[in-house]
Amino acid sequence: MRSTIGLSSMVTALLALGATLVPVAAQSPAPAGAEVVRNGEYLARAGDCVACHTAPEGKVFAGRRAMPTPFGTLYTSNITPDEETGIGRWSADDFYKTMHHGRFPDGGLLYPAMPFGSYTKVTRQDSDAIFAYLKTIAPVHQPNRPHELDFPYNNRSLILGWRTLYFNEGEFKPDPNQSDEWNRGAYLVEGLGHCGMCHTPINALGGSSESEAFKGGLIPMQDWYAPSLTSNKEAGLGDWSIEEISDLLQKGISTRGAVYGPMAEVVYNSLQYMTDEDTRAMAVYLKSIAQDEPSPPRPSVRTEEASLLISLGKTVYDKQCASCHGSEGEGRPPHYPPLAGNQSIQMESAVNGIRMVLNGGYPPATIKNPMPHGMPPFAVTLSDDEVAAVVSYIRTAWGNRGTPVSAAEANKLRSAPLQ
Repeated sequence: MRSTIGLSSMVTALLALGATLVPVAAQSPAPAGAEVVRNGEYLARAGDCVACHTAPEGKVFAGRRAMPTPFGTLYTSNITPDEETGIGRWSADDFYKTMHHGRFPDGGLLYPAMPFGSYTKVTRQDSDAIFAYLKTIAPVHQPNRPHELDFPYNNRSLILGWRTLYFNEGEFKPDPNQSDEWNRGAYLVEGLGHCGMCHTPINALGGSSESEAFKGGLIPMQDWYAPSLTSNKEAGLGDWSIEEISDLLQKGISTRGAVYGPMAEVVYNSLQYMTDEDTRAMAVYLKSIAQDEPSPPRPSVRTEEASLLISLGKTVYDKQCASCHGSEGEGRPPHYPPLAGNQSIQMESAVNGIRMVLNGGYPPATIKNPMPHGMPPFAVTLSDDEVAAVVSYIRTAWGNRGTPVSAAEANKLRSAPLQ
């Protein structure tokens, strides 16, 4: 029931490694300077590395986090500097090969669940800074867990075909026709931020097209919808101010909406730690790619059923929702976002609205919003008909141009994973 856009970020870092000349027989890599390590830590947060490489209740960056996919389950790798089970024996060149080329030091192919399609845009300086930081964290001796992929996807040679179709290797190139701020934002969003991993439609082969970049889609295996960042009819960023977008990224809330689901994790792990300058640059870029796109709504339920649902929905809304979101959907921003005129409520996909009614949730606790206001779950107290009714009402009341939803759609999402 609240605005959800999904985004992550990144920033450039200056590389200032020093080296002392020693006899060749005793030569070893010079330790990275403190400033480089600090930059690397910042960049690792920008890339949200902890989200994938740390298992629930596991040790930081020690891997083994399960990542369910339509092709089976992948388990993330240990990227602590342990010499036997982590990246302790890797060089900066090895790490860059992984980031930029999507290959292990021995030339082996990475599965594209690791977003090397985005990380290839990261500069060598930034890659080296991240590696310098990872080399300073506590090593964890924990062997990687083998993947559990279905046949034939357990054959890594198939990745060659995937790469031919979907992988475009190359560092980010600034657009000379745009401002430095715009280019920084583009670099942040397209590179370490890997926003396209969720906000670009994914096909049956697990790939995406550049022509479809940031046009939104259902996140596989999670049953959350990542709205289009290019359409004002979905995320609607073209109509937002730079401050409103920046607030949503960094605080998790703004006067226009709040983040929930997977995007809440991104804000909690990553975006809240970004500088004001970086989140502003991202906002400038994101606002520039938003545009009006014709998408005439198509009712998903019969007219008679929709009329009954909406009538029931107003009753449910007045009883359960109006105290926070207002009798006319005006809300009490920023903690209780408005629903009237809220693009995320009117999207073609009603998945997020249904899930918010069923499961409730909290925006993330962030540095600039440490005590977020939450929404209670209604899965136990409302029937499928009532959930469908109130979502249908919200999507069509107060001038909203969404379409009604059915009780069957509500019922299907009751079993959706909560994480």
